[in-house]
Amino acid sequence: MDPEAVRRSLEPTASAEEIMGSNPVGLSFYDPFVISGASIESAEHGRLLCSFVVAPRHASPAGYLRSGVTASLADQLGSAVFFCSGLHTSGVSLEISVSFVDVATVGEEIEVEGKLLRAGKSVGVVSVDFRKKKTGKLMAQARHTKYLAVSSRL
Repeated sequence: MDPEAVRRSLEPTASAEEIMGSNPVGLSFYDPFVISGASIESAEHGRLLCSFVVAPRHASPAGYLRSGVTASLADQLGSAVFFCSGLHTSGVSLEISVSFVDVATVGEEIEVEGKLLRAGKSVGVVSVDFRKKKTGKLMAQARHTKYLAVSSRL
């Protein structure tokens, strides 16, 4: 898949509120709920850069970005990096780890950069950095390891 196709697939056409209203239970609920509002700034071979503003739906009652949203974005965008690299599979997650070094609050703009570290015959690794767009300060760093399953020829 080329980087431009990845960009189109990640930028939803409906708002999270529209999706939630039309399908509140299905599996498709979670992905748009998290990624709605993300803007893809750059999609190139082995690298994906996007930004989003922390919305109230992403935040805890105290107003901080929830760690689960960060992990979900690391999963979704990390998988998209594999497609940006020309692989025809996003694989199956073996491990996702996230190190949190700062918090983000509602209204803050976050920049997320995913980079392919390695894509072997069966395992691939992506790093995903979350930075505050205004200051460039690292907020969280994720590593996503995937088994790159080969599609069946049956």
